[in-house]
Amino acid sequence: MDSMPIINDKKPHVVFIPFPAQSHIKCMLKLARLLYHKGLEITFINTEWNHKRLFKYGGFMGLDGLPGFRFKTVPDGLPTSSDDETEPTQSLEELSMHLLTNFADSFLDVVNGLEVPPTCIICDGTMTFTNPYYVAEKLKIPIFLYWTMAACGFMAFYQAKVLFDKGILPLKDESYLTNGYTDKLLEIPGMEKVRLRDLPEHILATKPDDPAFLWHVDSAQRADKVSHMIIHTFDELEAALIKELKSTFPHIYTVGPQQLLLNQITEKETKKPNFNGHSLWKEEPECIQWLQSKEPNSVVYVNFGSLTVMSLHNLVEFGWGLVNSNHNFLWIIRTDLVDGKQAALPQELDELIKSRGFIASWCSQEEVLNHPSVGGFLTHGGWGSVIESLSAGVPMVCWPYSFDQHVNCRQMCKEWEVSMEIESNVKRDEVEKIVRELMVGTEGERMRKNATEFKKKAEIATAANGSSTSNIEELSKEITHLS
Repeated sequence: MDSMPIINDKKPHVVFIPFPAQSHIKCMLKLARLLYHKGLEITFINTEWNHKRLFKYGGFMGLDGLPGFRFKTVPDGLPTSSDDETEPTQSLEELSMHLLTNFADSFLDVVNGLEVPPTCIICDGTMTFTNPYYVAEKLKIPIFLYWTMAACGFMAFYQAKVLFDKGILPLKDESYLTNGYTDKLLEIPGMEKVRLRDLPEHILATKPDDPAFLWHVDSAQRADKVSHMIIHTFDELEAALIKELKSTFPHIYTVGPQQLLLNQITEKETKKPNFNGHSLWKEEPECIQWLQSKEPNSVVYVNFGSLTVMSLHNLVEFGWGLVNSNHNFLWIIRTDLVDGKQAALPQELDELIKSRGFIASWCSQEEVLNHPSVGGFLTHGGWGSVIESLSAGVPMVCWPYSFDQHVNCRQMCKEWEVSMEIESNVKRDEVEKIVRELMVGTEGERMRKNATEFKKKAEIATAANGSSTSNIEELSKEITHLS
């Protein structure tokens, strides 16, 4: 898989380092495709097992083998095996600890083995803990940080540094988590209505030596040390916040929604968009076949992403709520969604689901969201899902799980008014009520109109002279000037 033709040494050469998770890899591969289309050479670094999964489930989408677009791997600490049917077990924490210790040296070995030295590194903003700066300094090349999240998501992460410098974090003791203190509104330039508890939960530590808290602070501090940042959003969605960020970080490129930018290319070549999602999971085409039989705007799409884990209780409550709403639904239930184990629904509920819903383990999400039968999206609020839903003009119900999802949910509900929120302790009656409101209620209709407006703005941003289109052009020129 790693053998490639000798590349043209006159072209700029970008090395991509994604965080080893589905949404991050997908997002960075799309940016890599856009820059490749601009004439840049690409080397994309995956961990070994993610590389195998991407190949196994067709996520390469024909990129592997293209002249000047190559995939390389670094070890992930898992034993090598020829048995592709066996999924090795490794938590995100275990993988991160391995990369913390071993990534920099492995990465340097990969880069030293390339035929032509890279012009620059585009590193996932959440991968700086692996110290890619070590390699960049040795090669004397710059690093661009790519935040595969919204501007509000980046700013929420950045508050770890801001509030640490102000002495607000870490919290004095655990009572601050339950006494209403975290309900206080934060003063964040360009963002309103955001509370302390909307920040990533690991920021709200009560001990100064908390490893997750220190990781957030370190990641935010490293953002100050780079000259260029890329964010997967578009100016028309987060105008005030992006304006504020540019006053602190002068070289910011907003490059979303990337799928709409790619559609500009694929529609010229094939007359239709290509929604292949660079998936690490096996996508089930039966999902689309099932949707074909449903009326427009009649289906609730339910997907909590690739990392969310919930209790069996919450899964069952979601199930009963969906069934009792009397709306059709397409529900993605990963094999490890329930506390990392196989989900087992009660027989009565399972039979009712089969009469109104369709359950699959994974799907081509953007193809589903753009299907005319889909009228609403019950999501965890991961940024990839949110921007894909906005691009399709689909309103949402959000049940945030972790990371940037809480601040995304806050902005979706209070700032953009395209979503409603379900509380963390799931209750079937609430799910039933909110799904009905989403699909046929007056609030749902208002959110649908707002989502449709953001879809139009996203299309403007990615049109020929749009803000995101211009930023991709400027980014490619900036990298070219470095070579």
